[in-house]
Amino acid sequence: MKVILRTDVDGLGKTGDMIDVADGHARNFLIPGGKAMMASSGAVSQAAAMRKSRDVRDGRDRSAAEDIARQLVGQTIVVSAKAGSGGQLYGSVTTSDVAEAVAAATGIELDRRDLSIDGSIRTIGEHEVQAKLHGKVQFVINVDVAAAG
Repeated sequence: MKVILRTDVDGLGKTGDMIDVADGHARNFLIPGGKAMMASSGAVSQAAAMRKSRDVRDGRDRSAAEDIARQLVGQTIVVSAKAGSGGQLYGSVTTSDVAEAVAAATGIELDRRDLSIDGSIRTIGEHEVQAKLHGKVQFVINVDVAAAG
């Protein structure tokens, strides 16, 4: 069955794509969930408009992500955390902590879900946090964990 996607669906396609899927998948999951609509002659032109607006929005989002990346790359963000002797933290520094520290230091609001930490940050010192603000915009944020007084 040919359907036109109304939203991005992992493994199938992006908004406005016309795809072929199993009849049951379309009738039981995609169409009732509002994720797709049946492909008809009128819907094809609507799909083209959806693809065009998706491309414009994607370009705008990528440009904004690149601007943020340019501002944050090369900077070191300081995060204060309670630590014991030997530099061990009493907990760990999370992506939420990093997002709050970035907002406090630069005024740039990041979503914690766009950040990822390999393992966990449990010691004082320099660490790297991966940021993925867009599918094609990824960069590293340098984080300096300091002991809170």
